[in-house]
Amino acid sequence: MTTQVIVLNGGSSSGKSGIVRCLQAILPDPWLAAAVDSLVEAMPASMQASDAGIEFAPDGGVNVGPAFRALQAAWMEGVAAMARAGAGVIVDDVFLGGAASQEGWQKVLTGLDVLWVGVRCESAVAAAREIARGDRVQGMAALQAEVVHQDVVYDVEVDTTHTEALACARSIATHVR
Repeated sequence: MTTQVIVLNGGSSSGKSGIVRCLQAILPDPWLAAAVDSLVEAMPASMQASDAGIEFAPDGGVNVGPAFRALQAAWMEGVAAMARAGAGVIVDDVFLGGAASQEGWQKVLTGLDVLWVGVRCESAVAAAREIARGDRVQGMAALQAEVVHQDVVYDVEVDTTHTEALACARSIATHVR
């Protein structure tokens, strides 16, 4: 079976988006990108800073409520449907629930050939990137750096602390069938 979905999991500012762009450039077939950040941006403004939606705490914590979870579940089903329809999809996600988040993806991606990728980055480096980006609540990168990987099982892991996105993408690409 050929790889139909590549799921990248890592904390905020770990380098996932850059790796996705590099994978799209180097893989022989076209791949769609599906980023959790795009899901959040697609939600109505009323969903942000809401107990039911998604709330970014001043310390960088992220709290999600039932309305967010419902839209996220629909989005995940949509990603799976694209893959089932024949599109290669690269998912860029942050498993705030660690293994439980992976289990949610495993459920919707049942029957598809999935490559699970852990994107690691030292907390201090991710925090510096977060500040340089200027579009994140400071503290998110440090809080998420390890918790998103808790009990998650990967096919391959990359570390962007000292390795550029293109080199990470090339490493991942060797595992794509």
